[in-house]
Amino acid sequence: MDEKTVVTTLASVLLAVSGYLAAHASKLRLDQRTSQLNRINTQLSDFYGPLLALGSATSTAWLQFRKKYRPGRAFFGEGAPPTEQELVAWRTWMKEVFMPSNLRMAELVTTKSDLLIEDHIPPCLLTLCAHVAAYQAVMKRWEEKDFSEHSSLVNFPTEVLDYAHKSFLHLKAEQSRLLGLVNKRRLI
Repeated sequence: MDEKTVVTTLASVLLAVSGYLAAHASKLRLDQRTSQLNRINTQLSDFYGPLLALGSATSTAWLQFRKKYRPGRAFFGEGAPPTEQELVAWRTWMKEVFMPSNLRMAELVTTKSDLLIEDHIPPCLLTLCAHVAAYQAVMKRWEEKDFSEHSSLVNFPTEVLDYAHKSFLHLKAEQSRLLGLVNKRRLI
């Protein structure tokens, strides 16, 4: 074999190996992006989307409840206490509207916390779980016709909705970015 043939063969082999390595590296990057995109899709569909939807619906229902019952003043606490009719409304709304939604949000936290963006459970979500747990004791007493208590010992953490909204938007932006990269790579 002459020198020209050896150089040509060697160049061809190096070119083939380089092409294989470039294709392999590109496939690894695409697989990694696809994996990230799948995780984000799951975070959105199984945790942050439902948390935001439930939180938003509950917040809207709360605002409407407060518009109708004791608007402009605290429901409990300072001032004249709620009337018996207002307390009946409170218990009905808690049992039928707020607690079912709060229970589902707490269930998301306790069953889907592996989908959190953070490496820890944010304090507002832990407070949400504590609020729900404490309210269950109050509602159990209502079932037994004991209406001496009407609120949880732990207040509902109003920052849950803001947390869900910010996290949802962050993940949607990251999802869009990754979709662009993944789709662009597939076209190449």
